[in-house]
Amino acid sequence: MKNKVIISLIAVLFVCTTALTAAAKTTTLSVAIHHGPTDVHTKLIEQWISEVEKRTEGKVKFDLYPGQSLIKAPQTYDGIVNGMVDMGWSILQYTRGRFPLMDVSNLPLGWRSGKVNTAIINEVVEKFQPKELNDTKMLWMSSHPAGYLHTNKQPVHNMDDMKGLKIRSNGPTAEMIKQLGGTPVSLPMPELYQALQKGVVDGGLWDFTASVDWKLAEVSRYDIISPDTAYSLGFFVVMNKDKWNSLDPEVQKIIDEMSIPQLKKHGIAWDEAEARGIEFAKKVGNEMINLTPEETAKWRKAVQPVIDDYINNCASKGVDGKAVVEYVEKRLADDKAGNFTSKYL
Repeated sequence: MKNKVIISLIAVLFVCTTALTAAAKTTTLSVAIHHGPTDVHTKLIEQWISEVEKRTEGKVKFDLYPGQSLIKAPQTYDGIVNGMVDMGWSILQYTRGRFPLMDVSNLPLGWRSGKVNTAIINEVVEKFQPKELNDTKMLWMSSHPAGYLHTNKQPVHNMDDMKGLKIRSNGPTAEMIKQLGGTPVSLPMPELYQALQKGVVDGGLWDFTASVDWKLAEVSRYDIISPDTAYSLGFFVVMNKDKWNSLDPEVQKIIDEMSIPQLKKHGIAWDEAEARGIEFAKKVGNEMINLTPEETAKWRKAVQPVIDDYINNCASKGVDGKAVVEYVEKRLADDKAGNFTSKYL
């Protein structure tokens, strides 16, 4: 009888020890994303989370906080660095001045499709290894399709029409609006719908995905198409460095292996959303204004100081911004000529 009791106690201790060991090996990470819970990019990150949890056999779990429910979009990167949140998706442009090299993604260089822009921005990270990203673990980046000007009352056919217009824009795109004659107003995307609705701003810069995903076509009327000065935005998915370093090497390997397939999905999703956005804008009666080649050339000349300022700012920080711009322009030209290939595509 005594032996049976001892055996039973040993068995209980073994089960408890095994359970505690398993629990100790499970790391739960908080994930912040400013998009709402139904947004396609939120859904893609949810799928990524599910696959990571499956492939790591529960060694890593995630708590997802969409819609700025844990931290505001402009504070996401700093919040990850400081450990307020373990991992997140947001926009580089919201932390102005922190990313001198990566600001290239915001320049009016004639950015094109979501797939191509996403491939190029990841190529830039790989090729130039920006030191400004060293305080986090970069998982992947993404970049939306061509971004244009949209207004809600005043049609814009030329730069004279821009005078007096308050346009939502941030970072280098704010400088672009200044050069075109408008007045930039800094606002995060989740606040733009009401700002347009209430007349706080007269328009904004966004790509057509936001026309449908953020319903901005409902509160705008004119879409001004100027491909040669199209901008994009760099979206990041990064992890707190200490959290990354605490993960099992095998877990790190699995996450790294999943980054390229994941960023490709975001590139595809951007382009699918752009098509929906154009259709939605037409459905609600928006007018698309295509600038004439002559006016487009004027816009391109007008925004050149924004590109020059980027190069000079990079130089002051020991970064070869000219080489970065030339690389991006070359890759965009490759796509325009139908010669674009990339491991990120």
